[in-house]
Amino acid sequence: MRDNNTREGERSYSSKQQTQAPKSLRLIDSCLRLSVVPLSVATIWLTVTNQQSNPDYGSLDYNSIMGLKYMVGVSAICAIYALLSSISSWVTCLVSKAWLFFVPDQVLAYLMTTSVAGATEIVYLLNKGDKMVTWSEVCSSYPHFCSKLTIALGLHVFVLFSFLFLSVISAYRAFSVFDPPCDDSQTNINA
Repeated sequence: MRDNNTREGERSYSSKQQTQAPKSLRLIDSCLRLSVVPLSVATIWLTVTNQQSNPDYGSLDYNSIMGLKYMVGVSAICAIYALLSSISSWVTCLVSKAWLFFVPDQVLAYLMTTSVAGATEIVYLLNKGDKMVTWSEVCSSYPHFCSKLTIALGLHVFVLFSFLFLSVISAYRAFSVFDPPCDDSQTNINA
């Protein structure tokens, strides 16, 4: 009899804990989503307005490098999605549909990963060059361009980490409604 009372007490405690956890997760989720918007807009602004002229080599801007166009596109998609999803996360009928947040969060986390990887490679090549293919470094000729691009990449990395954390939160929300798998060896021992 005592065992049943203990189990019921554990259930009521865990149900109280489950009702408190989503509220704090919802607040963290919304704050992360809202923080993504200005970071993505700043990344876009820094990248698009980044240009520098050199009398010896000509001008350099973000249109010259295809990977930067990809970074701007992914940042725009992330900013729009983060704004819309933060607004819709407070709509009750959509909050119950965890899959509406889980799938896009996962997709955008992967897109952000590829975008950060590409932009990091671009910044590395601009700073160091590649002697094997006779591509010289560019940052000594365009230091302003490289410094703004490095700042934009840093902001983009913060957005990546935000989306990685958001994908973990949305995965928790999507899969926490299911019971954990039952281990037959544990149920036989307890019986």
